[in-house]
Amino acid sequence: MTVLDNATKHFRTQLSAPLESVEVPEWETKIYFKTTLTLKEQTKLIELAQGGKTTEALVETLITKARNEDGTKMFQASDRVVFMNEVDPQILIRVVGEINNFGAENTIEAVEKN
Repeated sequence: MTVLDNATKHFRTQLSAPLESVEVPEWETKIYFKTTLTLKEQTKLIELAQGGKTTEALVETLITKARNEDGTKMFQASDRVVFMNEVDPQILIRVVGEINNFGAENTIEAVEKN
């Protein structure tokens, strides 16, 4: 196997990892998500954030990452307008923050122990 074969094998393993989840009581749901994105997906989020479109980046993060329990996408691109105009921004910010920071507590605890 080449290094590239090993790299792609590792990434496929990451993508097929079990879904994580966050509770969103205000929306009466649990949002499942993958902790890994493709470079193409990451690039879109980074471009929005670096272009000063923070709100759009938050919405795009949720649309890209949110899944139903069976792994299907929870939201579609067409939901973007609704999120931008009809959803409580504080809840959206909290949910995306929880998704993006998932596992960070464990990392912090590990560093503090060392």
